[in-house]
Amino acid sequence: MRISLHFSGFLLAMMLAWGQAPPAAPPAKPPAAAPKPAATAASSGDPVVLTIGAEKITKSQFEQIFEQIVAQMPPERRAAAQDPQAKRQLAEQLAELKVLAQEGRREKIDQTPEAKAQLSMRTDQVVAGLLFQQISKNVKPTPADLQAYYDAHQSEWESVTARHILIRMTGSAVPLREGQKDLSDADALAKAQDLRAKIVAGGNFEEIAKAESDDAGSGAHGGALGEFTRGRMVPQFEETAFKLAVNEVSEPVKTQFGYHIIQVTKHESKKMDDVKAEIGEKIGPEMAQKSVDAIKSKTPVTFDQTYFGK
Repeated sequence: MRISLHFSGFLLAMMLAWGQAPPAAPPAKPPAAAPKPAATAASSGDPVVLTIGAEKITKSQFEQIFEQIVAQMPPERRAAAQDPQAKRQLAEQLAELKVLAQEGRREKIDQTPEAKAQLSMRTDQVVAGLLFQQISKNVKPTPADLQAYYDAHQSEWESVTARHILIRMTGSAVPLREGQKDLSDADALAKAQDLRAKIVAGGNFEEIAKAESDDAGSGAHGGALGEFTRGRMVPQFEETAFKLAVNEVSEPVKTQFGYHIIQVTKHESKKMDDVKAEIGEKIGPEMAQKSVDAIKSKTPVTFDQTYFGK
C-alpha cells in the first residue's frame, strides 16, 4: 500500500514541525569533531533515524514531521497513514527533498531574488500560522463567557418530541395513498379540522394517525416523529411545534406537504452544565479571531487606491 503525499507540502510541514524557516544561506562549516559513538545516540532516547549527507534527523524530529503531514490529511485517510510503509515513503521523499535542497544551496539558488521572495513569504506564513495556533491554544472562555453565550442562544439547546397527522392536498410532494381521493386545498383543510375536533373530543391520536395520515412513514407508528431540534423541520411546522404546550393539539398547520395536526409530547432544554464543552468549541475560534483583529488594529495598513481600487 502506498500513501500519496504531496512533495510540495514537505517544506511547509517541516517548518511547522520545527518552528522555523529553512536557512536562507549555507550554514558555516562546523569545526571538526570526533563522531559520537552509535551507542551514545541510541542511549539518548532520541536516536538519529535518517541521515542525508551531513544533515541528521532524529526520531523525535521525524515524528513531528510525520504528525504534521497526517494532520493535513482528510480524516478518512489518517488511519491508513499510520502504516509503517507510509513512514518509509515519507522518509524516502524527505530524503529526496533534502538532497535537492542541499545541492540548491551549494549552487546558491537560495540567494536568488526569486528564492528570497518565496522564502520570505513562507517564513511569514509559518510564523503567522504558529502565532495563530498559540492564540487558539491560549484562548480559555471564562464561565461568564460560556453563560453569556448560553443565555443568548437558548433556542439552540431546545428539543421537542412530537407526532403529527398529515392531510395532503393537490400539488403536494407526498404521494397519494392507494385508494385515497386527491383533495383540494379547501377539502384537505376541512378534513384536518374534522380530525382535530375528534382528537380534542377524546379520540386516540395514534389510532387516527394510523388510519388517516398521508405521511405513511410516521403514520404507521401513530404519527411519531421522534425528538428533533430547531432547523430540522420546515419553518411553519417548527414554529408551531416549539410553541405548543406539552400534549396540546395544534390547529391545522399548512406546509408544502399539506395540513398537519401536531402534538408535542415532550419539550426539553439542555442545562448549562450539559453544554459547556460544546459552547467552548463554538466560541473558542470566535475569541481567537477577536484576538487576531486586535493585533491587526495595532498596525496601520494603507492600500494604494490607484492600484488596488477602493
